[in-house]
Amino acid sequence: MVDASAEESPSPVAQTIDLLGDRLTVAVLREAFVDHVRRFSQWIDRTGAPPAILTARLNALVDAGLMERHPQTHGGDRHDYLLTDLGLATWDFLVSVWSWQREWSPHGALQPEMVHVDCGHRGPPALVCGNCDRIVGPRDARLEMDPESLVLAARSGRRRSKRNSPPMSRADLQFTEVMEAIGDRWSALVTGLALSGVRRFSEFQTILKISPTTLTERLARLTAAQILTRSESGSGREYVLTPRGRGLFSIFAFLLKWTHLAHPEVPELGPKLRHVDCGSWLEPSLRCRGCDAVLERTSVLFEA
Repeated sequence: MVDASAEESPSPVAQTIDLLGDRLTVAVLREAFVDHVRRFSQWIDRTGAPPAILTARLNALVDAGLMERHPQTHGGDRHDYLLTDLGLATWDFLVSVWSWQREWSPHGALQPEMVHVDCGHRGPPALVCGNCDRIVGPRDARLEMDPESLVLAARSGRRRSKRNSPPMSRADLQFTEVMEAIGDRWSALVTGLALSGVRRFSEFQTILKISPTTLTERLARLTAAQILTRSESGSGREYVLTPRGRGLFSIFAFLLKWTHLAHPEVPELGPKLRHVDCGSWLEPSLRCRGCDAVLERTSVLFEA
């Protein structure tokens, strides 16, 4: 049973899902990185979001420490919104979202192309282990977790309704496809468990303490999005990741990495990834497929 204090204080994993599992928030961060947008009016023009909802998202980013308000010169009470170090640390996550959208969404061709300035290579990077420098995929990592922390992540605190996610004017900013997997806590946790090898309906239910009705709905949604595929085995229903679903691995790896960075005061955050090959906790990083250099935010650019 989750106590009242947990209801008021969401777990770090829950806070990350609530914050970064929102397509307008991801669009705001994307514009801040790619085109150095920093003004409210610019985000309005680029996303088509209602002013009140955009204000709420910017306030949430400021409250979470990802952005800071700076008064505009001769701007009266107007402010620029600048990324903090914690906001800049979402870069790897956003590149992973871009990579997935580029390959798996219907609007992938509309995504800008990533270019490694140092070698000129164009295209998605590889995910590697920062400890041993080997390429890592979902089959190369093991999720280690305290099941109770997952239950807390799903149930603690207040969640934002998807009804507050507004339509946006540009197809490449909608992020509709990827939000099926990370857009709410239950979907994100079910997808994360599937990436760790969980397949059976009964396993999902036992680990998450989720009602059969809610689990059925989330699995149906993820199946319709072609993230999971359903099969009938001799002992019951199984839900297996599709190639599209396995492609989400880097997004989840960087979500967990950013959660640990954002909450250094919390000793045990719950789910952690261990790289099977080297036995260390996975420290994901991005490597250029052209020259094998580790990519930094300042060493790449995006071209329309």
